[in-house]
Amino acid sequence: MSVFPGLGVQLFSIGHRRHPRGVTGHLITAYCAGLALWTLYTATFSRIDALALTVVFLCLMLVPCFLMITAFAKTESSRIPFYDWVLALCAATCAVYFISTVDEIATRISLFTPLSDVQVFFAGLLILLTLEATRRTVGLFLMLLVVLFILYNLFGDRIEGALGHGVITLNHFLDINIYTTDALFGVPVRVAATYAFLFVMFGTFLEKARGGDFFFDLSAALTGRSPGGPAKVAVVSSAFFGTMSGSPTSDVVTTGSITIPMMKRLGYRPVLAGGVEVAASTGGSLLPPVMGSAAFIMAEFTGIDYGDIVIAALLPALLYYVGIMMQVHLRAVKLGLQPLPGDAVPAFGATLKAGWIYLLPLGVLILALAHGYSPTMVAAIASVSVIAVSWLNPKARLGPKAIYEALADTTVRMLGVTGACAAAGLVIGGITMTGLASKFSFMAFTLAGDWTFVALLLSAIVTIILGLGMPTPSAYVLAAVLIGPTLVNDFGIPLLSAHLFLMYFAVMSAMTPPVAVAAYAAAAIAQANPLAIAVTAVKFSFVAFVIPFSFIYAPDVLALRLEPIVILHAGSVVAGTVVLAIAMEGFFRHAITTPVRLLLLSSGLLLFSSSPVASIAGILFSSAVLAWQLRKRPVTLP
Repeated sequence: MSVFPGLGVQLFSIGHRRHPRGVTGHLITAYCAGLALWTLYTATFSRIDALALTVVFLCLMLVPCFLMITAFAKTESSRIPFYDWVLALCAATCAVYFISTVDEIATRISLFTPLSDVQVFFAGLLILLTLEATRRTVGLFLMLLVVLFILYNLFGDRIEGALGHGVITLNHFLDINIYTTDALFGVPVRVAATYAFLFVMFGTFLEKARGGDFFFDLSAALTGRSPGGPAKVAVVSSAFFGTMSGSPTSDVVTTGSITIPMMKRLGYRPVLAGGVEVAASTGGSLLPPVMGSAAFIMAEFTGIDYGDIVIAALLPALLYYVGIMMQVHLRAVKLGLQPLPGDAVPAFGATLKAGWIYLLPLGVLILALAHGYSPTMVAAIASVSVIAVSWLNPKARLGPKAIYEALADTTVRMLGVTGACAAAGLVIGGITMTGLASKFSFMAFTLAGDWTFVALLLSAIVTIILGLGMPTPSAYVLAAVLIGPTLVNDFGIPLLSAHLFLMYFAVMSAMTPPVAVAAYAAAAIAQANPLAIAVTAVKFSFVAFVIPFSFIYAPDVLALRLEPIVILHAGSVVAGTVVLAIAMEGFFRHAITTPVRLLLLSSGLLLFSSSPVASIAGILFSSAVLAWQLRKRPVTLP
């Protein structure tokens, strides 16, 4: 039970997916499959204007949102009530209006050409529909946050002091938010309509072709026989799945439904099992080559090539999982947790022989990225390759029916992402109008002065707060708009380092108390306290809260170059990751006392610095402590 009764239900619960039957179900499925095909075509081959693409995509996505997602968590999931038909009809009407006037919208001059009464009506209706879609797909928390920003836009002129702004009329607000590319039809929804949609399609095809089963068996074959095997299987399988889904919560629900019960059966406490799964699932959004929608938004927002982002993010993501695997192993040895039973561990050779074909689409994806194709085209090529290789497995061939179902499922899976991106767009529009980003810069300077570390610490805290109850893309977008300019322009932090820093903490917000949406998902499976699961996950992921600071203080960790200085700095950070993991577990062949743990913790942090003196000191201190531990007889705690 949560210590905040009803909090998760009231603020973070979402509607259930409906399964309409009969003719209605077939028509909705056909609509969703057709929308997926249209999105695939326009994102890869069509030369449609970016604004037109975004307008059409969002309006068309709102229709199935009200038909396929229930209004409340306990609503009956097959019958579509009257009010949802009304909302879907309103969404379809908006779609017809905006699609028919998209050329006019693209050529009008904002704030110069007055809005007509019809334009005001449809702009207001679209905002209301977007807010309801956000509530259903992401939760009440994000919807209320967007409403708070809207109220600030409209009434912030009455606030005295630094947070106040000039008068913004209703028409001004609607003009910027609906009839420009600065808000609702801006970068977040454009990413949802291109990169994100096609990568979700890739993951859906791979899952439909039973690729998920192969990666789970491969994880079990690799790690199942070692101490803590069940937890290690959870870590590796969640990493594989997470890099495709990009959603910590989705990863927890998908892989956790298997790994959490498995860990519990083999002696793991429910809180421990849930914490391992949440920590492992959260990191999937940081693992290349997909990295979730946030990486695509970063590429679009900063102008940095997506391939460069993937290369820079590779070592930090691997370090994230090195830290978790190290802690999982030490915890298993400390508690005497056993490997998987021998008959439950598939043979590595047999697993690879049976499913090696599922590695081919990942290879195609990586090769396409390396050859400079756009991320959208890469996702399309990878999706086609999944269909091709599925025909090598007679039990998992994707025929016309399976492809049709996968296309429809892709659209439904994208409803939540689209709702979150639309909400983020409304917030961006408000921030642009009110100059809130510059106000944040002023407050950061007031609190941090010239101390970059304090500014980074404040930025991390604010990003986590912004991400409470929100999907990673929304949390990153808010942080990028509010905090990014301050870090880059005022503190001189390189663009890539600053935005990867913010993305890491946007991802971490999924498991950080008190909200920790991924932990709430795991709690339902583990039957344990979600806040206790969140705290356990944070302990397992402690290294992930340190790694982003290395982007600024040891930037070579982002450079995959075979140069002595880069290798030295990268090696220092790898060593620091291992030392921090040992310090957090307080065990290395023998229990480690609190003073020694603090010394190890300090040594590990020193190793994350690019300063040679700090690195040498960290190596000397940690080596001395670990050498002393190795002299002792190994002890397994009860």
